[in-house]
Amino acid sequence: MQPLLGFLTEILQRYNATEEANRNHIEKDCALLVFGSLAEVLLAKKKYAAELEGLMVSSVFPDFNSPVGFLRCRACWMVQRFSEAPWSDDGTHLRNLIQLVLQRLSDPALPVQIEASKALRYLIEVEGADVTLLPVLPQILNEYFRIMNEIGNDEVVAALQVIIDTFGEHIEPHAIALVTQLSTAFKNYVGAGEDDDDAAMAAAQCLECINTVLKGMCERPEMYRTMEPHLIPLILQILGNDGEYLEYVEFALDALTFLTYFPPQISPQLWDAFPLLYNAFDKWAFDYLMLMTPPLNNFIAKDPNHFLNATANFPDGPKKYIDLIFSIVSKTVEEEHSSESEARKALTLYMSVLHNCVGRVDEYLPTINKVTLNKLGQQVNNDVPLTRLIAFQVLGSALYYNPQLELAELESRGVTHQVFSQWMKDTKNMDKWLSKKMTVLGFSSILRLPASSLPQSVVSMIPDIISTVVNVTAKMKEEAEKGHDDEDDNAIEEDGDGGDEEFEGFDENEDVTNAANEAYVDALNKLSASGDVAQFLMGNMWDDDLEDDDDDYYSPIDRVDELLYMKEILSAAFQREPEIYQQVQAALPAETVTTCQQLFAAADAQVASAGPASPAHL
Repeated sequence: MQPLLGFLTEILQRYNATEEANRNHIEKDCALLVFGSLAEVLLAKKKYAAELEGLMVSSVFPDFNSPVGFLRCRACWMVQRFSEAPWSDDGTHLRNLIQLVLQRLSDPALPVQIEASKALRYLIEVEGADVTLLPVLPQILNEYFRIMNEIGNDEVVAALQVIIDTFGEHIEPHAIALVTQLSTAFKNYVGAGEDDDDAAMAAAQCLECINTVLKGMCERPEMYRTMEPHLIPLILQILGNDGEYLEYVEFALDALTFLTYFPPQISPQLWDAFPLLYNAFDKWAFDYLMLMTPPLNNFIAKDPNHFLNATANFPDGPKKYIDLIFSIVSKTVEEEHSSESEARKALTLYMSVLHNCVGRVDEYLPTINKVTLNKLGQQVNNDVPLTRLIAFQVLGSALYYNPQLELAELESRGVTHQVFSQWMKDTKNMDKWLSKKMTVLGFSSILRLPASSLPQSVVSMIPDIISTVVNVTAKMKEEAEKGHDDEDDNAIEEDGDGGDEEFEGFDENEDVTNAANEAYVDALNKLSASGDVAQFLMGNMWDDDLEDDDDDYYSPIDRVDELLYMKEILSAAFQREPEIYQQVQAALPAETVTTCQQLFAAADAQVASAGPASPAHL
């Protein structure tokens, strides 16, 4: 190694000592190429790494202003190779290097511009670089836009992605311009033809950058409306061309999820994507159900009236949007090639309909029960209960929606006792918040009905129903308190000064919403283009034994307090039919009665501390 490095150093020294007109530019370029190719080895050894600063300053810095284009290009490449080299001065060399690279963004030669844009990607991540770059961020963005308009290079767009990630909190003033330019660049790149792989990769990078901008703007959803004129045509183009743009579907679905979740309303133009989602699922994008479900849930939740009344025209006639949802669920759950993860994800669409369309979808309960109970029957002996738990979430949602109609559906199939017994047995396997909450809400809702109107199979199970409700509610309360204790402990560790001020609760629009948004974004990240779907398409099937994530599911039941709901229902039942429920209480274990009393006291204390505006449910 040492003789080689000595030989290369001799070439560089000879170049610097030679008059301009007689210098061997090609020989120097070759020497720098070898140095750069050895970057990993040189950076790993301290004795070599310490010499790299001198190499860069004496033999690379001057080439940024060389009249020889390929040396300017090589200088930018060397920055990419040695961006992690240690600097011993006060930061002057790093600032000078950044300025030199910035100048090359507008170099007369396009290859130099490209290498400079790639080099800046590496410098951004160096400590202290932001001080120099932030004041000229608008100019940097404009240079990247100009380069992108001239050539479709995925590495240039990837470098822009790093800038957006690094300066996320400073991107807001430029967000609309970014989305506008990236949307235009995407259209140009996809128009380059199928044979241009570089343009295709650059187009995908554009969409990824757009989603990064959308993610950064999630606390400013009003800005999404300004971006929609650029994004909606792009989304409709990708979803509406029978798979012609299949490689971009994941990014389009991510963008659609942002646009349907964060703004308070969904624009009429965005609703045009709804039937396209169904058609894509039905014809060519079945494998993308996991990414389709979040925006479909958002459509249902944001405007149930439009969802229930809207229709779409298909070759075989008009179809209601709700029927499209039910077709997606049944096709996924009943398709033998579907994974259990996909089946579970599809069943959440039933819950979304039941939670958001209360009292308006009675005629769909038979279908919900048919599909869900068939799936439950297939899973009854499965050692891993994940799909059963999702089925119970759906049944709990149906009981909460209308306990009388749902019990009639179960009774007509003669499965009430069997289903409830398995459900109660599986409560010990419930780790997820949503499964436990729907167990409490579903079983509690049964007790809204007079005992005389309940089927005999249910009357005999009332003590078990109450025990289950009490035990699961107590477990949820315990977990919530443990979570608060952990947060308090962390706060004490982080805030060493102690502080005497008492916490007085959140302001009306404070971090409660922000925390929910962050959880939603985190859940989406798990379904991003680098996550599950990409693994699936590369041949790695989803692990059906992995638990599902509740964080990307939201509905009106989020506003229902299970403790208050349980207390309200049980109290009303005891007051309505005291004799019957006194007998029920006598049949309960003493431990359950004590726990129930403690929960009632906790509910009363919660109401008292919250004031009069604390409904158990909405």
